[in-house]
Formats: sequence, structure tokens, C-alpha cells
Amino acid sequence: MTQSEKRKQRGDEEVVKELCLANGVSYENIAHEGSNVSSLEIFFSGFPRMVGLSFFPRLCQFTILGQNIKHIEGLECCPLLRELWVVQCHLTGISGLQKCLQLEKLYLYDNQICEIKNLKLQINLEVLWLNNNCITQIKGLDTLQNLKELNLADNNIEKIGHSLDPNVRLQNLNLSGNKISSFKELTLLARLPHLRELALKDPTSTSNPVCLLCNYATHVIYHIPGLQRLDTYDVFSKQVKEAAESTVMKKMMYYNMRVHTAQRNLAEIQLSLMERKKTMLQLPGECIKTLNHALKSLEGELSKVPATCKKSACKMEDGSTHLVEGSICRSDPATDFSRDPAMEHKILSKIEALRERLVLRTRRLDEIEAWYERGLTHATNMMEYTVQFLLMELESVGNIRLEEGCSKDPWFTSCCDLLHSRFSHSDFKVCNIAGIKINRVIRIHNSALRLRFEDKLHTLLASKESASHRNYRRRLEHLFYVADPEQNSEREDILCILEEGFKTTKQNKALEREGTISLSNSLSVVEQPRIEHALRQASQDDSKHSTDTIHFMHGQVIVSKVFVGHSMPIREGDPLDRSRYPRAYSVYRNVDTKHRTAISEERPNSTKTHTGPECSPRRRQWFVFDHELVLPEYIIYFEYITTRDQEQPHSTGIDDTPSNNIILDREVLNMEPVLKPQPRLLSLDDKILLNVAKANVLSQITVLNLHGNSLSKLKEISRLTALRHLTISFNEFTHLDDISHMPNLEFLDASYNRLVTIEGLRRLGQLKQLDLRWNMLTKAREDTAVLRKHTPALLKLDTRYNPWIRVRASKTVRMTILGQLTTLTHLNDMMVAEEEAAYAVLMTAGSKINQASLLVHSSTNSDRPRSLSLLSTAQHLCPLSPAPWGLTRELELDWTAKITALNLDSQRISKLISLNKLVNLRWASFNDNDISKVEGLDSCLKLEELSLNNNSISTLNGLSKLHCLNKLSVDGNQLSSLDASALDRLTNLSFMSVENNYISSLHGIQRVRSLLELYIGNNQISTSRDIYYLKGLTNLIILDLYGNPLVEKLENYRIYVVFHLPFLKALDGIAVEVTECESAKDMFGGRLTPDMVAEKLGHSNYTDITYLTLQSCSIKMVDLSPADLFCSLRSVNFDHNNLTSFSGLIYLPNIKALCLNYNHIESILPRLKTQAPLTNRQILYSKVHSSGYGQQSPSKGKGETGPTGSLEPLMGSLEVLHLSHNGISNMANLQLSRLTNLKALFLQGNEISQVEGLEGLHQLRELVLDRNRIKALADNSFIAQTVLLELHLAENRIRELNHLDPLLQLRKLFLGMNKLQDITELDKLEVLPSLTELSVVGNPVAKNSLHRPPMVLRLSRLQVLDGEMVTLEERTRAELLSADPLACSQCSGASLPTTEINLPELLPLVPRNTPLRGMTISGALQNFMHGHDILPSNVDEAQSHHTYKHKKHKHGNAVRNGQADITFRQIRRTGNNLPTTGLLHDGNRVIITHPSQEQESRFPNGGKPPHM
Repeated sequence: MTQSEKRKQRGDEEVVKELCLANGVSYENIAHEGSNVSSLEIFFSGFPRMVGLSFFPRLCQFTILGQNIKHIEGLECCPLLRELWVVQCHLTGISGLQKCLQLEKLYLYDNQICEIKNLKLQINLEVLWLNNNCITQIKGLDTLQNLKELNLADNNIEKIGHSLDPNVRLQNLNLSGNKISSFKELTLLARLPHLRELALKDPTSTSNPVCLLCNYATHVIYHIPGLQRLDTYDVFSKQVKEAAESTVMKKMMYYNMRVHTAQRNLAEIQLSLMERKKTMLQLPGECIKTLNHALKSLEGELSKVPATCKKSACKMEDGSTHLVEGSICRSDPATDFSRDPAMEHKILSKIEALRERLVLRTRRLDEIEAWYERGLTHATNMMEYTVQFLLMELESVGNIRLEEGCSKDPWFTSCCDLLHSRFSHSDFKVCNIAGIKINRVIRIHNSALRLRFEDKLHTLLASKESASHRNYRRRLEHLFYVADPEQNSEREDILCILEEGFKTTKQNKALEREGTISLSNSLSVVEQPRIEHALRQASQDDSKHSTDTIHFMHGQVIVSKVFVGHSMPIREGDPLDRSRYPRAYSVYRNVDTKHRTAISEERPNSTKTHTGPECSPRRRQWFVFDHELVLPEYIIYFEYITTRDQEQPHSTGIDDTPSNNIILDREVLNMEPVLKPQPRLLSLDDKILLNVAKANVLSQITVLNLHGNSLSKLKEISRLTALRHLTISFNEFTHLDDISHMPNLEFLDASYNRLVTIEGLRRLGQLKQLDLRWNMLTKAREDTAVLRKHTPALLKLDTRYNPWIRVRASKTVRMTILGQLTTLTHLNDMMVAEEEAAYAVLMTAGSKINQASLLVHSSTNSDRPRSLSLLSTAQHLCPLSPAPWGLTRELELDWTAKITALNLDSQRISKLISLNKLVNLRWASFNDNDISKVEGLDSCLKLEELSLNNNSISTLNGLSKLHCLNKLSVDGNQLSSLDASALDRLTNLSFMSVENNYISSLHGIQRVRSLLELYIGNNQISTSRDIYYLKGLTNLIILDLYGNPLVEKLENYRIYVVFHLPFLKALDGIAVEVTECESAKDMFGGRLTPDMVAEKLGHSNYTDITYLTLQSCSIKMVDLSPADLFCSLRSVNFDHNNLTSFSGLIYLPNIKALCLNYNHIESILPRLKTQAPLTNRQILYSKVHSSGYGQQSPSKGKGETGPTGSLEPLMGSLEVLHLSHNGISNMANLQLSRLTNLKALFLQGNEISQVEGLEGLHQLRELVLDRNRIKALADNSFIAQTVLLELHLAENRIRELNHLDPLLQLRKLFLGMNKLQDITELDKLEVLPSLTELSVVGNPVAKNSLHRPPMVLRLSRLQVLDGEMVTLEERTRAELLSADPLACSQCSGASLPTTEINLPELLPLVPRNTPLRGMTISGALQNFMHGHDILPSNVDEAQSHHTYKHKKHKHGNAVRNGQADITFRQIRRTGNNLPTTGLLHDGNRVIITHPSQEQESRFPNGGKPPHM
């Protein structure tokens, strides 16, 4: 034993002694006592090495703290060890545990461990603490499936990854004090089903960067629903979970809407490109048509040369000449081939020239098509970027936000200026680039990257070298970055930078890239590799296009803020490694200006580096070592402007100058021979056929050329049984029904017609060549099926230049045709390769749902994945967690019942079958198939999500049993309506998308009251009435109607929808603002429209509406346009609303009765805006009449109080108008004179003080002005009312009865409850010769009834006074009293007994004081509207004779006309009581009715308009 070994042995003995001493074990008896020891511990010193453990074979717990141990060793003799603590011991690795298979708890924190390894055998380990070490990556834990607690706090871990997926029993995880900065990493913890406690910012540790981001807790709680404690907070309550769930769901709904909007914008761009393409194709298409017409005509003439030589004329055998274009008359020397032997050569020469021009013109079409494809590809690329940006925002829960800039944003302008300033025209001169156009600028808001950049910068500035960074802002640069084109992963690179920042040196080296970040302050420097790469690819592809710049026209650069710090020039020959530049943060090299002007001359390696005086700092390439010092801030999308674009600002990038080509076309067309235009054939018969074909009998015709006529039918063409070659180009055919049953036909040219389908073709068994160019064919699938069935021998087919509708994104028209027509050798003038044909057949072949497809495309997970993905659950779950069984594994009997998700997208399925056993299916996707019917899902009663996008479904029948369905997507199908019977059963549906269909109405959607999101864009919805179907969907918060005709057709569409759907949060992809809601209320609040009428009535048969009652509906405005819709409307009742004018009612043509009580009517027409105040000069002019500028007096303004003058009459059919209780104070402002046919006017309960403005109402029969403020009557109050029969002025303030003399026809006058005091005022009523009824009850003059005898005496025709009948007895007594004043005084208080008086003049007998109800004028009008018979208007006064019942009055308890005792006012217009009639002494008839009840309203039926 050597000396060193002896010393080590003695040292080990001392260590063991110290261990025994610390644990109370006798070192001398260690051999005996050690075997009984189960626990050892030693703290702080005295145990530099793990020795002597062989004395403790039954050791179960071992604790070492604060020692200087580098390695774990000596545990081979402790197989029973269950708990091991090696803490604060400078361990550099995990080792020596191979024999400790029973280990359950392992504490190795506060050491210097850099890697987790050598734990594969510790399968019983439950607790592992590795906190406060130097670990950078989680790994080596795959076998620890029993691990329950893991502490990795205070390490240098940046990513979690999938390293913890095997630890399915993990319950407690501490990752505090690390460098985790991405929400994506936290999302991966959702794979730990039993995780209950998670710490990412423990109080004893620093926080992870991710903890400083917004919505951190919400994100974690949503993705780990079983979590009970997060950091130091309890999160097990139901309220916390629901709040997190709600927040995330709202964000997903919002971003789903944004993605829909992006996809819709792409569709718009595609449509715009298609329209532009159509316009561009128009001119070359016409030119090609002209050239082809000339070519086919010449070919037809060429075929006739031999036959022409034999004949000298083109007459038929019967001597008649037919209209046959192309059969040239041989008497014309200009076209007589027999006289010009060189004519055939000329024809051939011209044919060759025409074909050359056609080749050039066709190339032009190809260029336009290529331009369209490039534009569409670029737009699609931009859309995909946008979608990825939105998904990035969603997954980061808003901590990454990509803001789209516009010209109003200062930062947008700054970015544009920056890029323009870094562009040098001389650098791109060789490529014919004259400038750049910036299309889009996006601002990058990445909270994690910004925090990292600022922390790093602050750390550098606070370091010892901070003195050199005092002016650090001068070391901040904005530099450009362009992805490496050689990697072919531009999008992935860009997205990674936006989300995680630039890659580290280590990551770059792992990808075999330079270990630095290459940036530049010059656009040409960063763009050079991309341009050279594009040009190399173009040269390899042997491009035919002359404009090279199209291959790199569109570009994008990331603008980053960079702290270059201490920088130095690069040393040529040295690798770009930080070890070569230890004190530099970055290195740079200047690029020589002279050599940058020759990008294309020295490619591929044209970079020249110099440091001489010719090198400009404006063209400098930087290489930054530290990725944390580079912060991406903007991404700019731009395109290069070529010199041609500058010359032609609206150019498409291809040759748009047609003038030269047109000249060349004309030159060719004018070459000899020029065929003389001939008349066109309009029809065919046997003689014409024989003449055209130069045959004697029809059965001999084998070639028939009918080119260039006006034929639309070929009747009996099938009789030409020998026909082999048929040309019908340049005609008017829309169908080919006549071309059938032609067994020998081999060639058919039907180009340049108007064919919309080839459905009529039948039994062309020998057809080998078919030309269908330049027609109107759209349905490739259906037309190809016809050819497959009826042309089995077809070899060549040309279908170019038809407006084909794209079948599917994955199946082009060419693939569709080749997949069905397997015999084709040439399609569209291109040979069909075997590989292409085989692939087309595979793509077109239908597929069925069978056991194999169910096994491959299903999942059995019972829980929805907790992921912020916008994919459907089936699309997300099936690839993520496929079913556990394989194709070779033996299946259980009920294996189908375990399937919960099924994703059969793009499987060419035509029918939903074999799904009846999937009883637990919850999520299914069948997108991009050929399904035409929803069926086979009746057993899938648990289905929650169903996606059927891009199929051929025309009805939603088949969904009615899916009561659990909450998401349904049927975009891109053939739906024409929403099946109400199917939707009625979907009580849980919250999301529905039916975009890109043919739906014309929203009828049926009102059944789905649980709906939250509805996407129904790009359909055929065109009427505003459809919005009313959505009003019952109070949960609806997202609606997309974009692309429907309604959006363009409806004025103020957006605020109209916002008004009717107040719960809406987003419309057409744009959030609903508060200002929009306010504008909607201002514009549409209280607006009555036809849609609102339809909603109230429950139908939209406007022409059937005869009466309309809408009381208390807050109507402010009436807009029932077009008015012709309401031509049958006769009666309108809008009581208790907010109308200030008649509004749109004036346009309704046939209204007879209008009730507007309890509104705020000020005028018939809306009041004009308030006039500006008069100036002093105008006031002076108004006072001095001689100035010529005098103004009209207010009372006569605008002709309102005078005659109608120039005011146009309105509402010519209106007869009855109710305007009570409207607060009217000025009758003149109402403009009532314009209602020239008005017969009854009711203005009771207003504040009128002067009767005026009635000058135009010459037909007025009844006027009610009760309960107003009238004091006196003016001389013009009733100047035009010469036929007025009834006047009500009760409950006013009238003292005098003047100016009643125009009322010669007045029969009834009610003056109760006024201030008439003197009997002489009643004497003035003598001017009313026709007065038969008078009431002055409640006036002072009527006190003690002393006024009755004088009134009876003076008014000889008076029949009713103050509600009591004036009998013959009373009139006789009044006359006697008048003749004998003494008798009058004696009998003043007497009354006749109430006995029936039988008079021969009046039959039947009427008792005195019996209440009598009668028919009034307005009542007659309303009964007329009921269809009842009425008496003529010119009957004698006895026709309105009444009997009244007199009651005492109480002033505060008046009825609506102010006379509670006069009960006939409530009844006379009911029209419900059969009248009794009696004959007066003069033979006239009196109508007496006995109603059963009294009614308040003047409208029949209790205030309701009558039924028409």
C-alpha cells in the first residue's frame, strides 16, 4: 500500500468517525450497530466524501448538507435507501444511484448540476428536488412514471417541451426562477392530468418572464382545469374556473371572427383579380375570335377547291339561291379560284400567317393567366400570414399583438420613410427596378421580447463597462433582416422571429448557419441573396417571360431595433465567432457602392467588401452576436416598381400596349384572298344540307362544315348516318341535344358558341376529337360525366376558355376531366402523361367509410383538448391523439363505441355510411368531400361538433336528432334555405357557419335561440326583413353577413343591423362601437318600416292589410315605402306614440281614417330647421314696408292661416282625422287646409286658443274642439265651413258667440262648460238656420234653465237642448208664455207630468226624457267603412232627431268631449246596434238606437280601426 493510499485510508476513517459521531453511533461498534441504523445525517462539515456507507446496509434515509461533495458514491451497499438528501454540496452531476432501486425521495438542490441523467432505474421515485442548480433543459425523466413532486426552481430552463409527458402522475411542479417566457410552453403542462399545484413565481424565487405577461393566470387555469393551487393562490373555486373559461372562449370567438374576415378578404381579392382578368382577356379574346373565324373560313374554302373547279355557280338544282355563308359565288372574279391557279397557295400562306398570330395571341392569354395566378398566390400568401399572426396573438393571449398600420399612424409613415431612405435606385438599375411600393406595415408588440431586450440592455448599462455606454442611444440602430431563401422556410422563419425572437448562436450552429445574426441598414444588401436565388430558379425553369423582376417582385423585411454596442470591422478570413471578437457586441463590414450596382453581373457571389473611402456607412452589413440585443419591431411588405410601371402607372406588369398587335392582326386579315361576307344560315333543310356538303343524297355526306352561321338547332342531323366530320363553330348553339345517335361521327368542332351544357350529347361511340373552346360551360364534373357515358372512344378534348367553376381546391378542372375520361391522350392541346392520368383517377375515385378509414382517422379521447386552436375539435384531436389500435391489432367487439372524434376531411367520400355504431361520437369533420346529403348520423346522438364544409349538400335534413350539437359548419355547399324543422331541434347550437351558399332568406334561424355566433356571408340575402328573424336571438353576439346583396342594397346597413340587434358585439368582422349604437338609436329609434309592420303582424302580405293598429310602440317616424305596398290600407291607429308630424303617412294613397291621439303632432309635414336670427338690417326692412324687403306677419307665414294658396293638397282620400291630446297650440301650423277631403276632425284635449287654418276644409262635416283654451271666434275661423253639420266647443273659455254666420248647415252645436253669461249671446245663434241640437250646459247663462224658453222660441228648428228633447208641448208652452208674460211668471217653475203623449204626427210614441242615441256624421262615415247602409247627407233635420237623458254635471268628471251627461257621444258611432225608425209628421224618418253599452272612442270597435 502506497503512502497516498494509507493517507486516504486514514482520512476515510476520520470521515466515518465524524459520521458516527454526528449520528450517535459508536465507531468501535460500528460493525455491530451499523446494520441496525436506518437513518443518517451530517451537516456543514466533516464529510468531504461519501465513504463508510458499507457499514450501514439497512440505511433508508441519508441526509448530507453543506459539504464539499462533488459526486454521489458509495451507495452500492444501500439497496434499501428510500430518501436521499445531498444539499449545498457542490455536486456537478447525478450518479452512483444504480443500486438504489427503492429510492422514493431525492433532494439534490443547491448544487451545480447541469444535466438531469442517470435516473432511469429509479422507477419508484416520487419526489425529486433539483432546484437551484444549473439545469438548462428538462430531460432524463422518461421512466419516472411514479413521480408526484418535481422541483426545478431557480435553474436556467427556457422551454418545457414534451419532456414531462411520461410523468402522468405528477401532482406538484415548481418551475419558479427560470427563463420560461412563452405561453406555449405552459400549454404543454395540460398533458399532466393529475397536476394540482404549480409554481412559476414562488416568493422565494424570481419570477419567470411569462409571469409578467398579461392574462398569465387565466391562461394557466384554463389549460390545466384540475389545478388547485397556482403559485401562492388557491384556484380551485368554481368561480375562478368559470371566469377563466369565459375569458378564453370570448378570445377564441373574437379571433375566429378575425380569421373568417381574413379569408373573406381573400375571396374579395380573388373576385377583384378575376374581374380584372376578365377585362384584360376581352381584347385578346375578341382578336383571337376574329382570327379563328377567318382561319376556319379559309380552311373551309380550301376544302372546296376541287369541287369548285367543276361548277361555275352556286345555285341549287331548282335554280333557287340559299343563304349559305362560305359557299362563294363563282361569278365573282375576286373569289373565282378556277381563274386564279395561285389562289390555293395564297390561302395556305394566309392560313399560316393567321396561325402565327394566333400563337402570339394565345401566349398573351397565357401571360394574363399567369399574372392572375401570381396575384392570387400572393394574396393567398398574405392571407395565410394574417391567419398565422392572428393565431399567434390568440396563443399568446394577447401578449403578442401584430398591429396593422395605416397612413394615419405616425409609425407607419416613419417606417415607409425609413425603407425609402434605405433604397438606392442605382443598386437595382440592372434589374430595371425604379422604386418600391409599400403595401403593408405591421407593428410587432411582443411583451416577452421587449422585456428581455430591456433587461439585457439595463444589465449591460449597469455593468463595469457602463462608462463606455453613456451615450448608448447612439448605439441603437434600426436594421433590416430578410429570411435566408436557401432554407425554403421563409414563413416559418418569420413567424419564429416574431414569436420567440432571433435564434441563439447555439441554435444557428445546430442548423449549420453562421453563429451570428446577419442584418443590414441597406435594402439592397439584405435583398441581394433573395433576388439572386429567384433569378437562378427562373433560369433553371427556363422561363418564357421576358420580365425577370416578376420572380422577386414582392418582398418583406423585418425592421429590428438593435443595440450594436461596442462594434468593430470584421477581419477578413476570420470566422464569425464571438471568441474571435471577445470585447465586441457586433461586427460589421461596408459594402462597396460600385460593386453593388452589378447585382446580376457577378451573381451568385457578387458581394464585395471594402473599408476604403468609397465604402459608405449607408451600406453596411452587421453581424450581432447576442440575440437578446435584437428586438423585432416592424415587418414591411413591399413590391418593386419597374421602369415600365413608372411609364404605365396602371400596368399589370405584362405588356398592356395592344395597338401594334392590332395593326399586325389587320395586316394578316387583309392578306389575299379576302373572303366576301356571305349571308348566314338561320335554319337547315335537306336541300341546304346537300348543297353545303356538295352531295346528292344525305346518306353520302361524311363531312359537313356549318361554320360561321346563326344556327341554334340542328334538327334531324342524326339522319346523316355516314357523317364523320362535323364543324359547327361560330354559331348560336346553347345545347347539343340534336347531335345524338351518330355512330360514325369522329370529329366535332363546337367552338365559339354559347354552350352552357353538353347534356344533350347521346351515343357518339366513335367520337375521337371534340373541340369545346370559347363557350359558356361552367360545370366540369357534370359535363365530363356526359362525355364519359356517351363518348367512350374520345382521344382529344379541348375545353379551354370556358368560365369553369372550380370544383375543389384540391381538384382542378383538368384533374376532374382526366379522372373520368381515362381514354384521353390529349387535353387542351397538351399530351396526357401516364403519371398524371393515374393521379387524376386516384383523386377522382370515390371512397367509402369503412373499418380501415375509421381506425386511421379517429380518436378515443373523452376530453376536449385544452388548446387555443381554431381548428375543429376533430381536426385538432385526431392527429394529436390518434386511436390506440392499429390495423394489425385484434379489435374489441365494441371498439366503435369508444370512438369520440372522427376526421375524414378530403377523403373523397360521397355518402355518410357505417356510422350507426359510433354511439359516443362527439366531434366529426367531413370537409372537402362529395357528400350531397346529411344522413347516417341518427345514432350519433352525442355529437357536439359537425363540420361539412365544401361538399354538395342542399338541405339540412338529417340533423334533427342531434340535440347535443353546439357547433355546425356547412360552408361552401348548395344550401338555398335554412330548414326550420331541422334547426328547431338544435336547442344547444351556439355556433353556425353557412357561408358561400345560396341562401336567400334567414327564415328558420329564429328557432335557434341559443346561437352565439352566426356566419352567413356570401349568400343571397337581400331584404332588410330578414334582420327581423334575428331579433329573437338575444344571445347572438357575432354576426357576419358580408357579401350578401343586403349589405350593398340597404342604406345605412350597418347601423340598421346594430339598431335591431342591440346585443351584437361584432358585425362583419368589425367590433360594434358605442358611437354606432348611439347613431343607430338616433336614426332608427321609433322608425316604423315595412319590416317592423311585418314583425308586428306576423306576415308580410302588405297589400292585404286594410287596417293597422300600432298603439304605444314609441313610433317617431313612419317610413312605409314604397307606398304602393299599402294600397289596401284604409284605417290607421297610432295612438300613444311619439310622432311630431304625419311623416310618411302622407304618401299612403287610400287612407280614410287616421287616429293619432296622444302623440306630439306639430304639423302634417316635418317642421323645417329653425331659421337663423334676423340681422339688424333685416329687422329694419321688416318694419319699413316701402323697402320691399318686408316680412310676412307670423300669423300669415307660409300661407298657413290664409287660404291654401300654392300649398299642394295632401292625402286626398283622408276623411276622418283624430288629433286629440297632442299639445297643439297653433292650428295654423298644422297645415290642415291641405287635407281637402277631410269630413271629420277631432282636436279635443289640446291647448288651442284660436280657431284658424281651416280655410281649405270645404268638405268638413264635424269638428271637435272640446277641452281647449278658446276664448273667442275670429271672423275667419269658419269662413270655409259652409257644410259643417256638427261643432263641439265644450270646456273652453268662450264668452261671446260671434262670427258663426258662415255655418248655414250647422245642425249640432255643443258649448257646454264655457263662460257664456248673457242670454243675448245665445240670441246670436239665430244666424244658424239649420241648428237642431244645442248644448250650453255648465255655462252661467244656463243656470236655473231660464234660457230654455227663449231658445226654443228663437230657434224654430231646435229639437234637442242641453240633452233634452224639445217637445211640441214645450214649444207650445213657450209660445204661450211669450204671448202672456203673466202666465209665464206663474208657471215658471212648473213642468208637465211625465206621461206618454200620443200625437198623430209622430209614430211610434216616444216617452219624454227617454235617452235617445242617434247617428252622427262621423259615425256615418265610419259605418260606411263597415259597409252599413246610411242615410243620405241631405236629409231633413228630423233624420238626426234624438231623445236624451239629462243628468247633473260635475265639472271634474267630464267625459272626453266634456259632457258626461250627454251619453250619446259615447255610443253614436258604434254601429253595433240595430236602429228603430219612426215617421215624423212630414214623412221623414228618424233613427233611434238602443245600445247595450257605452264606448269612449270615436273609432268603431272600441278604438280599433275597422276591419276592411
